[in-house]
Amino acid sequence: MVTAGDPPADIGILFSPARADGGMSDTIAVIPGDGIGREVIPAAIDVLEALDVEFEFVEGEAGDEVLESRGEALPEETYELAADADATLFGAAGETAADVILPLREAVGSFANIRPARAYPGVDSLRPETDLVFVRENTEGVYSGIEHEIADGVTTLTRVITDDASRKIAEYGFEYAEANSYDDVTVAHKANVMRTTDGQFLESVGRVAEAGGHEYDEALMDALAMHLLLRPEEYGVVICPNLAGDVLSDLAAGLVGGLGLLPSANVGEDNALFEPVHGSAPDIAGEGIANPAATVLSAAMLLEHLGYGDAAVRVRAAVEAVLEDGPRTPDLGGDASTNDVTAAIVDRL
Repeated sequence: MVTAGDPPADIGILFSPARADGGMSDTIAVIPGDGIGREVIPAAIDVLEALDVEFEFVEGEAGDEVLESRGEALPEETYELAADADATLFGAAGETAADVILPLREAVGSFANIRPARAYPGVDSLRPETDLVFVRENTEGVYSGIEHEIADGVTTLTRVITDDASRKIAEYGFEYAEANSYDDVTVAHKANVMRTTDGQFLESVGRVAEAGGHEYDEALMDALAMHLLLRPEEYGVVICPNLAGDVLSDLAAGLVGGLGLLPSANVGEDNALFEPVHGSAPDIAGEGIANPAATVLSAAMLLEHLGYGDAAVRVRAAVEAVLEDGPRTPDLGGDASTNDVTAAIVDRL
């Protein structure tokens, strides 16, 4: 295994060159959703409004309460809002998560889910050397939704893996690693059991690597889970099928201090949706103690997508300073509120 190089402090995301220059007034679809989504999304908006960048925020509704009141978890107008906006900032959904986030990813044409997991100074982390980025295929696999009950007590799930989607995520992953100075790329799979589907995935990735002259390692996803715990410093960019990327990135959250620190981007050709990796956290919803860091870091990825690279660097620096010096929310051992942490980040800006 090749040891990963040290990436720059402001890790970038590869997005469509068409968005590289930004605009005078970009439209941001804002969908708080359920639970702590309604607390951390306003925090991220406060941070964005503290910058010298002009945005038009347009709010849409989705989630459990919307299902109860309107009979659908994701109204058509919210779907269209995300599809038509320059970018979307999403909080969380509760029991209706699959009915909300999967269509929203479709609305922005997302084919890649980018999940950085890095340890920050001042945060009590299991593995402070961790600095990983999961590049997760976002359109197929077991999340395609092809499930059936074929007899009483007998159900099936169809796993779809295509050459086109596999090649696309491989191209993105290798380009991301090169652009962000990661020397190590690992492809996660389970082709020893899922021989046809993950065999297809590996073959497609291999052709992309050969055509581009890219080097990479392969790892069985279950063995990789163990190695990430023991030696995270040996890994940089991890290219994953859909389910593997979901599970492994959550595992990595445990290495760096919890889900409250993981942002993510759902990337399309010229649109994207940004969300914290954590869920709606109903156990603490309404208490005002949710950690806004993951959502604010997701907003930094949004800034990058829209071409505001300098602003993204400033936001990340402010978050990292507050994580190091405090105040901190209870999940990080502090007693600060969401508003306290948000105000501290804005003060740093």
